Amino acid sequence: MKWKDNKTRCNWANPENEKYIKYHDEKWGVPVYDDQKLFEMLVLESFQAGLSWECILNKTESFRKAFDNFNLSKVYAYDEAKVEELMKDSSIVRNRSKIKSAITNAKIFMDIQEEYGSFYNYLWRWTDNKIVYEKGLTKSELSDRISNDLKKRGMKFVGSTIIYSYLQAVGVIYSHETGCFLEHK
Repeated sequence: MKWKDNKTRCNWANPENEKYIKYHDEKWGVPVYDDQKLFEMLVLESFQAGLSWECILNKTESFRKAFDNFNLSKVYAYDEAKVEELMKDSSIVRNRSKIKSAITNAKIFMDIQEEYGSFYNYLWRWTDNKIVYEKGLTKSELSDRISNDLKKRGMKFVGSTIIYSYLQAVGVIYSHETGCFLEHK
């Protein structure tokens, strides 16, 4: 694929979408240490289920506004009136099950923070604080285990494929493709 800046990138990145290029180059695969950002990415990845990441990426600012900048305590406190408000917001993906799961998952996320000191500590304990380098997968034994644990705790929209994508997005798994200028050598 030919890129305007002559850099070679992963095949999934759309060369016509500047947001996507910036996301690929500056965010995807970079470890995230901030729990609020980890929650934001978990919600966005769950909304992505059945859709393209590009669709969600293009709506990220609208999601931030609609979901109170992914403030955990605010999202956890959402009531049915807020769910209805979100269902009327055409700037986001309007899926009642995904909206309700974000609320449920906020509470469980906070429970995990309490148990481990932070969601970051919980997430990285699965790899002994080491980045996993692998390519060409959509799920793995690691994403299976984390997915199963989150489901057991009551989270929704956290299947192994969603969790694998999440782990890639927040830098636990580093997966830049062969030939990409960001490929791990």
